[in-house]
Amino acid sequence: MGASNIITINGNKYDFENDETVLEVARRNNIDIPTLCHLKGTIPTGACRICVVEVDGARSLLASCTTPAANNMVVQTESPLVVESRKEILKFMLSSGNHNCAISNSFGENWTDFQLKVQEEDGAEELCPVWGDCELQNLAYRYQVTGDDHTATECKYPLEDVNPFIVRDFSRCILCGRCVQACNEVQVNNAIDFGYRGSDAKIIAAGDRALKDSDCVFCGECVQVCPVGALVEKDVRYNVRPWETEKVKTTCSYCGVGCQIYLHIKEDKVVKVTGADVAPNYGSLCVKGRFGYNFIDSPERLTMPLIRKDGELKEASWDEALGYVADKLGNIVKSDGPDSFGLLTSARMTNEENYIAQKFARAVVKTNNVDHCARL
Repeated sequence: MGASNIITINGNKYDFENDETVLEVARRNNIDIPTLCHLKGTIPTGACRICVVEVDGARSLLASCTTPAANNMVVQTESPLVVESRKEILKFMLSSGNHNCAISNSFGENWTDFQLKVQEEDGAEELCPVWGDCELQNLAYRYQVTGDDHTATECKYPLEDVNPFIVRDFSRCILCGRCVQACNEVQVNNAIDFGYRGSDAKIIAAGDRALKDSDCVFCGECVQVCPVGALVEKDVRYNVRPWETEKVKTTCSYCGVGCQIYLHIKEDKVVKVTGADVAPNYGSLCVKGRFGYNFIDSPERLTMPLIRKDGELKEASWDEALGYVADKLGNIVKSDGPDSFGLLTSARMTNEENYIAQKFARAVVKTNNVDHCARL
């Protein structure tokens, strides 16, 4: 056997594989290197520079997400130089746009004016819509920094809320690129990308159009990976705070894939859905799985079976309704034979539902006339 690859991180030696980055080796060994742009399963970009580390012999700090681990490499993840670099980057981020989180009285005596301006642009009187659920805020607390030391930078682009699912707040975007990678590399929808240059840079859909007029399919992958308040579910924004909800893991029932999801429950109602980072979906969801939950508590939802009597639909018990359907089907089968009956089901149902439906047709009705929407 060949000699092991050894890297030293914060004074401790670790084995690593040839294709691992410094960040991957660190995380595998429970060493916390903060990141804002890094997204698991995509090509690392090193754009945010928050994950920089100090490597012996290197002329400058290196982004750990893009730096390959090397034999005998010596790395410091929280040296004074590293910490100072992270602090400066965070200060610049916090001073740009509308980061009105509860990290400080940002901009000193001008905080009240700043907060009033943000409230007017947001259409809400509360602090940031992702207060308590923001990676930038968490890092600001961790490194005890504010944006006060730098001149505030105004955002050039207004808030976009013209679609039913996602609010795009460019004033809180830090251009980390995670949404772009999620859209193009994970979901492969290719609906958004970086647009313009320099201080005019923004994340745009093709032709810099609103999402509702673009190729976006509203899977919400971009929302789930956004580390700040730039992308938020429209129904959740300012209505749901993380400490108000309980997470319940379950299986999405919209189709047979079996995506694992978290239902976020507030006052016994589902107020948000996120993907669980396990097989088979690894956090990804479709538009129905992520946003199609309002029917659960809809006042228009039927709670009792209905049977048409004298031309009117009237409520009936489950026993009455099932007995009515059974009698009707039984009479048809007796008079015209089993093959007069056909069962149409849906490829969008769960595998279990489709299984029991075809079992009913074949074992109870005694017909093989079974089909589903993928062939219709």
